[in-house]
Amino acid sequence: MTSRLNEGLRTLLFNSLRAAFRITPMPERMRDRLRQSYLERFADTLPQGPRGKQGDATGERRARVRADVPAIGWLPRRPAALPSPLPATLVAFYLPQFHAIPENDAWWGSGFTEWRNVSRALPQFEGHVQPRLPGDLGFYDLRNPQVMREQATLAREYGIGAFCFYYYWFGGKTLLEAPLQQWLGDESIDLPFCLCWANENWSRRWDGRADDILIGQQHSAEDDLAFIAHIAPYLRDRRYLRVDGRPLLLVYRPGLLPEPRATAARWRTWCREHGIGEIHIAYTQSFDRADPADYGFDAAVEFPPNLATPTNVTADQSLVNPGYRGQVLDWRELADDYRRRPLPDYRLFPGVNCGWDNEARRSGAGRTYLHAAPRRYRDWLRDTIERRLAGRAASDRLVFVNAWNEWAEGAVLEPDARLGHAWLQATRDALMLSAAPGSAIAATRPCLVIHAWYPDVLEEILEVLVSGGHRFRVIITTPPDKVAQIRAILDKRGIDAEIEAHENRGRDILPFLRVANRLLDEGTELVLKLHTKKSPHRQDGDAWRNQLIGHLLSPPRVEGIVRAYHDDPSLGVVAPEGHVQPLGYYWGANESNVRYLTARLGIGAPRVESDDFVSGSMFWARLEALRPVLDAHLDDWEFEAEAGQVDGTFAHAIERVFALAARDAGYGVRTAASVCGEPEPPASQPYPFARRG
Repeated sequence: MTSRLNEGLRTLLFNSLRAAFRITPMPERMRDRLRQSYLERFADTLPQGPRGKQGDATGERRARVRADVPAIGWLPRRPAALPSPLPATLVAFYLPQFHAIPENDAWWGSGFTEWRNVSRALPQFEGHVQPRLPGDLGFYDLRNPQVMREQATLAREYGIGAFCFYYYWFGGKTLLEAPLQQWLGDESIDLPFCLCWANENWSRRWDGRADDILIGQQHSAEDDLAFIAHIAPYLRDRRYLRVDGRPLLLVYRPGLLPEPRATAARWRTWCREHGIGEIHIAYTQSFDRADPADYGFDAAVEFPPNLATPTNVTADQSLVNPGYRGQVLDWRELADDYRRRPLPDYRLFPGVNCGWDNEARRSGAGRTYLHAAPRRYRDWLRDTIERRLAGRAASDRLVFVNAWNEWAEGAVLEPDARLGHAWLQATRDALMLSAAPGSAIAATRPCLVIHAWYPDVLEEILEVLVSGGHRFRVIITTPPDKVAQIRAILDKRGIDAEIEAHENRGRDILPFLRVANRLLDEGTELVLKLHTKKSPHRQDGDAWRNQLIGHLLSPPRVEGIVRAYHDDPSLGVVAPEGHVQPLGYYWGANESNVRYLTARLGIGAPRVESDDFVSGSMFWARLEALRPVLDAHLDDWEFEAEAGQVDGTFAHAIERVFALAARDAGYGVRTAASVCGEPEPPASQPYPFARRG
């Protein structure tokens, strides 16, 4: 009781101080400095914030065998042409801490690199994706020159225009510089680059704050000149990134410089006198948001996720680690916040972020941004290029990406084990779409996705399909041992269809999610999801199936449903009438999984009394309406092995969230009868094909 009281008083005091601070008029630069000073000196006064829920006793949802298997959304490397010219130059921040150095050996143990942090991470709450492990490039060592060549090639291939290397200088001593020197000396690497002086102290907290300093900064006029002289070979390099013809030099935290204007003046004078000419000095808005002119600089660079306050959703998470003291935030709000920000009067290069989770650096106390996904990042990047850079000259069309390889902070474009090259593909897609503003991926004809477990039932569905004469793209999923039989059935009827073999796991749901994810990327707008439902545990299983398929695939219905989708862009899911049922049916067996899924998808807790779902798992869908499910990148291991279960599986839970996800995304759910202008059948109570549980 005493600890709760103390925490309540601390929260009240902190919130009062913060409210007073926010309403007190002062220059932005002073506000940022006071905030930083307070956080460094009085960190113990910060309230702990909300805590997660204790984990569900029915089981944990985390990988127990391995964490490097592909999830829904994994993509291979795909060479493809880029638009020319590119609509923007993308500059990705690059961390060089992937090789051993004596200092890290002394501070963290022999052989330490960032990979040690990465590999030790553990999931702290259900659905927490840790550890995040590398994909094609592996656990690389930057002492191997081939690694950086491969990184540069990969970056160029997907549209990254330059790397911005963090540069570590401490009063004449540099750390982690060997990879940069290697890059400088390797003329075969043709990717442009620039430097960002990470001018913080190094401490054991990994955030630059002033406790237990390992190596500190030694700012002085002499140090300013020594620094600029030391990096001059980089500034002179033909590949060095330039703005308006001037080498671009970034400073991470100008507020830490005693006299930033004097520092900038010394650098400019030195460069003029030593043949480099004018330089372009910018700073990252990681802790500071002042007009760069206040520092004597030329520009600022956005640095999400810093300086943003999305909703704290820690309380919605079910803990795996009961002692977790971290913070969970909503990445989608971060992206929306930055997308809405007006550009200031001063020169600002916008930034985007591809995720964030520094649990690997701060075990049990990290900050995790949930709901980051490649397609959402693509949309953010595209909107930044098309809208925020609108009207800018080519030399001013820079976008900074945080980051290329911040593995221990979960900000990574490089291929990883779960999603492969999906983040890089999203980068390329944003550039391709932005090269033709207002364009969209071309829509295709509706796609009929059938999961065929019972070949005899497939023949019945195909009979209805052929009799209707409608043009579908047909994809059939089936277990590997049934592929030949399915192919023979198709050949007999002369139907051209794609067959995909999927392990007998997740029944019709997991194969559908994998196909739907691919179709969404390909530009397919509408899908009709069917499966060869028999429900052998029920005597009326055939009647259930025939009713579902008849309502959705009968010839007059198909035409009416497609027309309804065309006429109403907000139409998301079309369900067979009579089969939209209260979520309360079988709620007891599915409650835990559904609640987990709604938290995982970020769609809000279910309202059992009023929410409903499409029973039978057959429906039409606009794939954009299913993005909350697809962008969650669920894992195969989350689906139980097949054992004849009649309810309560992960697949049953997903069946219950399709409609919830569509509505949360802003789309409507209607019945086939209603969109076709036909009367709804009288409500049947109880539902004849299920018992309330």
